[in-house]
Amino acid sequence: MVKLLPKDTNLFYAIKANPDERILGALLPYVSGFEVASIGELKKVRKVSADVPVLFGGPSKKEYELRGALRAGVTYIHIESTLELQRLLLIANELQTSAQVLLRINLNYDDLPTTNVTMAGEPSPFGMEETEIERALKLVAHQNLVQIYGFHFHSISNNLREDLHVAMIDHYVDKVEEWQSTYGLDVKVLNCGGGFGVSYDENPSFDWEKFIAALKSSGVLDRVKGKQLFFEPGRRIVANCGYYVTEVNDLKQSQQEHFAILRGGTHHQRLPASWGHNHPFKIIPIEEWPYPFSRPTVTEERVNIVGELCSPKDRLHSQAEVTQLRVGDLVVFLQSGAYSWTISHHQFLGHDQPAFLYYRDKQFQSISRSDH
Repeated sequence: MVKLLPKDTNLFYAIKANPDERILGALLPYVSGFEVASIGELKKVRKVSADVPVLFGGPSKKEYELRGALRAGVTYIHIESTLELQRLLLIANELQTSAQVLLRINLNYDDLPTTNVTMAGEPSPFGMEETEIERALKLVAHQNLVQIYGFHFHSISNNLREDLHVAMIDHYVDKVEEWQSTYGLDVKVLNCGGGFGVSYDENPSFDWEKFIAALKSSGVLDRVKGKQLFFEPGRRIVANCGYYVTEVNDLKQSQQEHFAILRGGTHHQRLPASWGHNHPFKIIPIEEWPYPFSRPTVTEERVNIVGELCSPKDRLHSQAEVTQLRVGDLVVFLQSGAYSWTISHHQFLGHDQPAFLYYRDKQFQSISRSDH
C-alpha cells in the first residue's frame, strides 16, 4: 500500500482497528504514523515510539486528553467542535505549547457510498458543520499557539467501491477550494480519513491498487499540489492478519434448524454481531474423540454457528452450508485481525479469555491471557 502512494501522500494506521503493540511495532517502519482516538491509544503508540507522528482524533476529547496530546507532541489534533477548539486554546495557553489542528467537517453530501456505518452527510456526533468554519477561524485569529493547518474528513466505513471513494475525495477537494476562496485560507493538509473496505462475503474487497490508479487519473492530485494528503486505513491493513480459532462444544437441532455451539463467541470476536454479517470461516477436522459415547455430527446440512453466551445475539454465522461438522472440530474465523477482540465484551458471563498466538520469524509465540 505504501509503495503505491503518490508524492506528498501519507498513510497513517488507524490503531482502533487493532491496537496490539506487536502490530504497531511491525508497522512502524512502513507507515507515516498512527491515528489515535483516545489517550489510551496514544500511550500505546508512545510505548512503541517516542517520536513517530501521531494524529489525535475522537469526538469527545476531555481536558486531560488534550493536555496529554500536547505533552506527548502529537502532530495534528482533529478538532470536532468549536467548544473543543476553545478548550484547546485555553490549555495551549496554560502550557505555552503550540498545537497544529485539522478541522473535522461533517459535509452535507448526498452521494456518499452506501456502507454499514456512515459518519457524515447526515445528523452525526462526528465533526462540525460547514457553517462553523468561520467561527473556528475567528477563535484562532488573534493568537499564535493554535494554528489550523487544514481539514479532516472521515465520512464512511468499509466502502468497497474504489470509484465512489475517488468521487468522494474529489468532493472534499471541491469544498476545500471553496473554503480557501471564501476565507483566504492557506490549507497545508487534507486528511481524507479511512473507510477502505474489506469484504466478508463473495464481493471483492476494496482494491487499493485500483483506487490509487483511479485517483491519479482523476486529476485530484493536480488540484492538491503543495498540500499533504493523508489517509487513515485501519481495517484494510490488518483484517487479513488475524484468525479466531475455537472448538465446537455441542451440536443440537431445534425446530428443524441445526446449531453448532462454540467454546467461545462474540465476547471474543464481536464483529459479525456488531455488523450483522455472516463471518467467513473454515473447519479443521479433529479426529480424536476421547469419550465412550457416539460423537455428534451433522453432514450436508445448514448450521447456525453460535457462541457460549446466554444471548441469542451471540451468533457468528447463520445457515452455513457444511459438508461435515462434529463436536470437537475447530472452526477458524478468517479476517479476524480488525475490530475483533478489542471491540468485544470480554467480561460478560466471566468466560475464559482466549490464548493469543503470534507468528513471527517462521514460528509461533504464545502470549498468556494476563499479558494481553
